[in-house]
Amino acid sequence: MKNAAAAAFATTVGTSLTSCANTVAGLGLKKKKKRPNLVYVFPDQFRRQAMGFMNEDPVITPNLDKFASESLVLTDVVSNFPLCSPYRAMLLTGKYPAANGVLTNCHSRRAKLNNELRKSDHCISDVLHDNNYSLGYIGKWHLESPAEDADTYGKYTWTPPDRRHGFDFWYSYGSFDRHLEPHYYVNSKTADDVTEIREWSPKHETDVAVNYIKNTGGKYRESNEPFALFVAYNPPHPAYKFVPEKYKKMYDGKTHKDLLTRPNLDPNGETSEKAKGWVKDYFAAVTGVDDQFGRILKCLKEQGLEDDTIVVFTADHGDMMGSHDLRSKNVWYEESMGIPFIIRWPGHIKPGKDNLLLSTPDNMPTLLGLMGLENKIPKAVQGKDYANALLGKKMERPDSALYFYIKEGKPESGNRGLRTHRYTFVIKRKKSGKKVKKGKAVKEEIILYDNKKDPYQMKNIATENPKIVKDLTAELYRELKKINDPWSVIRNPN
Repeated sequence: MKNAAAAAFATTVGTSLTSCANTVAGLGLKKKKKRPNLVYVFPDQFRRQAMGFMNEDPVITPNLDKFASESLVLTDVVSNFPLCSPYRAMLLTGKYPAANGVLTNCHSRRAKLNNELRKSDHCISDVLHDNNYSLGYIGKWHLESPAEDADTYGKYTWTPPDRRHGFDFWYSYGSFDRHLEPHYYVNSKTADDVTEIREWSPKHETDVAVNYIKNTGGKYRESNEPFALFVAYNPPHPAYKFVPEKYKKMYDGKTHKDLLTRPNLDPNGETSEKAKGWVKDYFAAVTGVDDQFGRILKCLKEQGLEDDTIVVFTADHGDMMGSHDLRSKNVWYEESMGIPFIIRWPGHIKPGKDNLLLSTPDNMPTLLGLMGLENKIPKAVQGKDYANALLGKKMERPDSALYFYIKEGKPESGNRGLRTHRYTFVIKRKKSGKKVKKGKAVKEEIILYDNKKDPYQMKNIATENPKIVKDLTAELYRELKKINDPWSVIRNPN
């Protein structure tokens, strides 16, 4: 009798629940759909050319190659101001340098200039936090000014909890990473609460990222809410040599002639000569980052999160590695400005290639648009939401992306330019650090490369193409005035 009664009770309850569900459906009340997770991985100084599937640099990147085949690869994405701190500020705020106040790298000499991410800015992480996302940041932050009396980059630069812009899981540091002996502030409440590690930083940070994704012990994030995780590896940034031997060995037998294959290297250049000693370690670090990124992808798959997670692999800027006899970044050449941008969201973003000229400030509104938060994009954001373009829908697309170089504390200074699908155009102001009266002409050098005919940017064709220069100059000023960049108020003498 008890079993029969129980069965009858279960049938009654089941019928009632079904009836209730049908009623809810009949009223048009749908169960709230969970928003997608986001994993945004951006190593430092990782140029677009350094991915095997691009068939440019002779690098070993099996995980990126496979990931690219499953994703949408944006071939023309640029870092508008190819330098660590300005990129990060544009990424988080969706605003260009003059509007977000980060005009160059954060370090002690610039502390008095307030050259750091403002507490008052409403960042992508703030928006996500306000919409019930769990948020994690792992790795290099580089948006905090060290104390004025600190060494240049402030080895131990701490970001207080009220300046972390909604990130509730914090495993980060300022800008100083010794690669094999990194340190971190782990949800720290004080500047003295620092954790020293003896392990290659991308390996250690990936361990932490995997634990975050798994939510090991339930201590990393809210298990019932969507999450957004930003992973900021420092390598392949200098010092290049600090990379595990196992990755170096993968390039055994290769000489600089095998690795430095770009024809824009000056065979007699001093920096190009030094690059011969750097390149194997740089590519080894690239391969190491690829290996660690593969672990993140594997974890997402094992946890059943692959289909529910937007994954982006990109970088803050590239590395010249001897091209044009230059080291590092912060110039308009493709090796510096050109960055990877590979995005995967199964069932939503179709794999393939696209030449969308996505600018760094576009990242914030575009990601929010993909995550169903297009109505939450702050009004002060200057970037554009290109979510529909990534989803394969028709929309107005950008014809160009801006280029910036700014001197510390002087937002009106430096160089400006445009990267179009075909051209790289730069107006380089001479003595641009000096104050100039509004409307007064200043001496300028014009740079123009046809990236279609001259992909290695070896010939400046500005002089023989006055019509192109005139048109691009007009477009540059229009775009700069849209964002109220103070450089644009100085009259062009041409």
